[in-house]
Amino acid sequence: MFKGVSLMTDKENRRSAVRTTDRFLLAYKRVSREKFTEIAADYHQGVSLYTQEGLSDVPMYIGAQAALDRLRQRDADLADFLGHLDNKINFLLKKAEGENTVFAAMKLQKADLSGGGIAFHAFEKFKPGDIVEFHLTLLPSHAYLYFLAQVISCKLDGDRQGKAVYRVSAEFTLIMDEDREKVVQHGFKKQSLALRSRRQQNE
Repeated sequence: MFKGVSLMTDKENRRSAVRTTDRFLLAYKRVSREKFTEIAADYHQGVSLYTQEGLSDVPMYIGAQAALDRLRQRDADLADFLGHLDNKINFLLKKAEGENTVFAAMKLQKADLSGGGIAFHAFEKFKPGDIVEFHLTLLPSHAYLYFLAQVISCKLDGDRQGKAVYRVSAEFTLIMDEDREKVVQHGFKKQSLALRSRRQQNE
C-alpha cells in the first residue's frame, strides 16, 4: 500500500472527510508504480510535484481564466474582449503544440472530491491498486491541482452511448499539503452555499 505525502491527525482526518459533489475540469491517466516511486522520491528531496514535464504552462492558462472572471465583475465588455484574445492564443498554441497538452485534456466532469480522495466516472476500467495521476481545476476559483491517487474500487455503473461506465474511487497517495487544504476549503464553501440556498427556499 502506497503512503501519502503527509500523515494526518484525527482533526485533519475529520476535515478531510468533508466531501462535495461538483463539476471540475478534470484529466486523469494511469501511471506505473515506477513513475510514482520516482515522483515521490523527488518530492521527498524537496522537488515540487509541479516540476513534472508539461505542467509549467497549466497554471498560466488557468490563472488567466481566474483573472478574467474577476475582471468580468468590474468590466464585462473588457473581460469579453480579453477572453476572445486568450481563446485565440490558446487555439494557436494547441495547433502549434498538438492536442496532447494537459490543458487540452481537461474536460468538465462531475466528481466527488474530499481531502482524502476522489470518486469519478470513467469509460476505462481500473484495478484496485492502480496509480492514477490527476489534473483538476476547482471552479469557479480556477485553482489548478496536480496529484496522484491509488484506486480503491472500480465498479460497473451502467452504460453511456453504448459504452460501459465505471465508478472509480481513489485515495490520495501524493498531494501537496496546500492543495489538500484547497480541496477542503472548496468543500466547506460548497456546503455553506447549499445551506444558504436551503434557508432561502424555506423563508
